[in-house]
Amino acid sequence: MKPLKDYRVLVTPTSFSKYKKELALELENSVGEVIYNDKGRPLDEVDLLPIISGFDGMIAGLEWITGKVISEAKRLKVISRYGTGVDRVDLQAAKRSGIYVTNTPGANSISVAELTIGLAISLARKVCEVNYETKLGQWPRIKGITLHDKVFGIIGFGSVGKEIAVRLKPFNCKVLAYDIDFNSKIAKEINVYFSEINDLLAESDFVSLHVPYVKSTHGMVDNNFLKKMKRGAFLINTARGELIDEKALYDNIKSGQIGGAALDVFCEEPCSKHNPLFSLPGVIATAHIGAATDNASNEMTRISIDECLAVLKGEEPKHAVVIPDQARD
Repeated sequence: MKPLKDYRVLVTPTSFSKYKKELALELENSVGEVIYNDKGRPLDEVDLLPIISGFDGMIAGLEWITGKVISEAKRLKVISRYGTGVDRVDLQAAKRSGIYVTNTPGANSISVAELTIGLAISLARKVCEVNYETKLGQWPRIKGITLHDKVFGIIGFGSVGKEIAVRLKPFNCKVLAYDIDFNSKIAKEINVYFSEINDLLAESDFVSLHVPYVKSTHGMVDNNFLKKMKRGAFLINTARGELIDEKALYDNIKSGQIGGAALDVFCEEPCSKHNPLFSLPGVIATAHIGAATDNASNEMTRISIDECLAVLKGEEPKHAVVIPDQARD
């Protein structure tokens, strides 16, 4: 095991170099060299392939860390994800190559939950439409709906789903939730009712997605899914863009089957301004900002640094998603 001062670490989340220098001092003072992403965007395969072989650790943002990238990462011991999702990392390739993959579970749950509630209110009261027309000098009196007494469906009752349910209590919503590993004890404590997906879709005025992106959830929100939703209901996605068939969503909003959608994530990120969904007034679009708050980014920074340093020290990380059969010396 080399001394920590002999290690080099690549840090790709742009928030580290822009806002989190104080928190990153522990990393800088521990290892030999820290290189930050200065491109202002997630690095792609073309960016990573020429450089990845020179690093022992990586704190990763939203990069696609493919098998090809991992095959070039001859020294890499750890990919410490700044966030929860690891769908953009080739986990099997990492495991075969002796690389730990870690994440920061729960660090952004409250921030994502708060954004979800904010988006739900914005959809319900048509805030973006009214804002746009008012700034044009009009005085629109657009009728919305309240969250009070509505049915709110949560698909994916993990840490984010639970935080949403807690925050919906003052609105007197009936909260339905579906999860393949549903925690009935916690659900009972916060007055959440288990529901199969088809029943949840038929009854809910708002449907919010909080499942991980895996092979089985790819495009789960398709035309069939949307047709099962209560007519005029709203869809919210702060999880992963690949969960939704965007063409099907466009068609169902256009027809009036879906009352509107709030999307923080998309199949293509950054999005093209020509995305057809952007032409619909009932669509709210934000730029994957669910975790972009002071508290969430501080916590994700702290945990991702701790996980990276633990592996470089030869210790077991606390939040390993992938534990290699044979870790690299």
